Amino acid sequence: MNQPLAYVHPQAKIARNVVIEPFVTINKNVEIGEGTWIGSNVTIMEGARIGRNVRIFPGAVISAIPQDLKFEGEETTAVIGDNTTIREFVTINRGTKANDKTMVGSNCLLMAYVHIAHDCVIGDNCILANAVNLAGHINIDNYAIVGGLSAVHQFVNIGAHVMISGGSLVRKDVPPFTKAARDPLSFVGINSIGLRRRGYSSEKINEIQDIYRIIFNKNLNVSQAIAYIEAEMPATPDRDEILSFISGSTRGIMKGYSFREK
Repeated sequence: MNQPLAYVHPQAKIARNVVIEPFVTINKNVEIGEGTWIGSNVTIMEGARIGRNVRIFPGAVISAIPQDLKFEGEETTAVIGDNTTIREFVTINRGTKANDKTMVGSNCLLMAYVHIAHDCVIGDNCILANAVNLAGHINIDNYAIVGGLSAVHQFVNIGAHVMISGGSLVRKDVPPFTKAARDPLSFVGINSIGLRRRGYSSEKINEIQDIYRIIFNKNLNVSQAIAYIEAEMPATPDRDEILSFISGSTRGIMKGYSFREK
């Protein structure tokens, strides 16, 4: 850690075996866990809480103040979980008084030029590909993947095990286990390959497919589809996760894809 060409504030709490490369700046009120590597020209600002074995590549800026005119200098944090990789020029802003913190989970990969705005909550094992931009107050559940150059509207929720196509404009909530693509963003199936990789059986995958056929292909509105599923399909954790997500959506969920004449 004794890198003479880096600046580390004396009040920062740095584990002994953290590697800090030249030209890094670490401000006060920062905590960094064991085994973390911080590449050259990284800036870690007040309020950062970085876990163990995190890798932060050159040019990243962690815990800068929010780009939110309502921010009044309140003490907030940006929390990074263990074993997460943050590639070049990623920017992660700390929270506001609305949520007090921005959170990135463990075992995530944030590729180059990702931006995560204030009060976002990213689950574990998520991948945000190059130049994904998240506005404020976005929630992304575990194992979600967002393709490169996608932009996500503030207050959007993205469910677990979702895959979103590159270059997407995400204006509506994306329910769990689905694939989303096209413009406007639409349901294009369930993420069956991802689910198989994570140990879901064919029986469970078929159950999830049946649920989404009712939601998107049965010519029912969302309320009617939920009522039909509750009445006709037995309760299971996956069924209930889908219904809870959709029932709790305030922005509304993405639409089913329909073929339209051009």
